[in-house]
Amino acid sequence: MADETRKFDVSLVTPDGPAFEGAVEMIVVPGAAGEIGSTRVYLDRQADDIREFATGPGFFKVEQDRAIALVDDAVAANEIDDARAREQLETAQRELELVERGESTADRWQLEQRIKHAENQLEVSGRG
Repeated sequence: MADETRKFDVSLVTPDGPAFEGAVEMIVVPGAAGEIGSTRVYLDRQADDIREFATGPGFFKVEQDRAIALVDDAVAANEIDDARAREQLETAQRELELVERGESTADRWQLEQRIKHAENQLEVSGRG
């Protein structure tokens, strides 16, 4: 009788709703104080069925046989639009330069978050 891998329920949730929900064998989330990065969900490791998401800062909690990741954003790696992410990055960088020169009153923190988010998408997609 083959060893059956145990699974547990995972929810990867953004303010817009769930980005992923289902039974998985393993989840790998970014560490250290809610840093942004890549979240990998392993549905079946033997079949190499892995879903990867570019995720923003958030919180992760495990309770018995359920895990939940609450993140500010999650984009499936295979859905990342390279051109759109580059455009978002360049636009936010230009606006941040205006703020630094005193020519804009845009929120610096928001711009820095947009830059991090775009850079993260490009890194996860392998085009960063």
